[in-house]
Amino acid sequence: MWEILTTQLPTLLIGQYPSGPLGGVALTLILSVLGLSLAFPLSIVLALCRLSPFLALRLPSTVLVYVIRGIPLVMLVFWSYFLVPSLIGRTVSAFTTLTVTLVIYQAAYMSEIVRAGIQALPEGQREASRSLGLGYARTMFYVIMPQALYNMLPSLISQFVSTIKETSIGYVISVHELTYSANQVNSALLIKPLQVFVTLSVIYFVVCYSLTRTAKEIEKRINRRRKGAVSPNSGEANDPILQRQ
Repeated sequence: MWEILTTQLPTLLIGQYPSGPLGGVALTLILSVLGLSLAFPLSIVLALCRLSPFLALRLPSTVLVYVIRGIPLVMLVFWSYFLVPSLIGRTVSAFTTLTVTLVIYQAAYMSEIVRAGIQALPEGQREASRSLGLGYARTMFYVIMPQALYNMLPSLISQFVSTIKETSIGYVISVHELTYSANQVNSALLIKPLQVFVTLSVIYFVVCYSLTRTAKEIEKRINRRRKGAVSPNSGEANDPILQRQ
């Protein structure tokens, strides 16, 4: 494994770039960030529709979320691979296909995170804002969503970790992500498949474990701030700035 790391590390990190397409860890992270960032606004819309008192918004969004969450990711990849070119009338790259798939898939999962974050807030927050004359949209935008997003940070980072692992499905349509790059290394070496894929597992573990630890630290900080806000003996509770708020 050490020999593979020392000789094939550039391929695993950036693929064949600059003499070829970008790949490896770099493309995996790009796909993950792009898929998550594009899916996030859509997930907020889905979550608000699911919480809407109007059945015309709540029912279709609920059905959409449950259908997407009930379909294997590889099936969505194939649907995007064949459906998107039919809709737009021209072929699309494998990178675009996987990005579209991740956006749809992650939007469904993150909408549940957003919905749970909104519902976890005390009902008094909504009642207080409405009593001040704020409408539904302004209440959500100025009062509810900032608090909910702060509480959702650990779950969103955990979802980012899941997205990194899910990009490996791009291998089936020849997206040059980390798993595809590892297979290229394996094809070049021929006689060391175990070492190659153990190395691949180690790289995935290092990346995902680092992000998981980051999520745990953020969650601990959030919990400390919550406890400090209600503890009369804490430094934050005695802070004059917080008292004025």
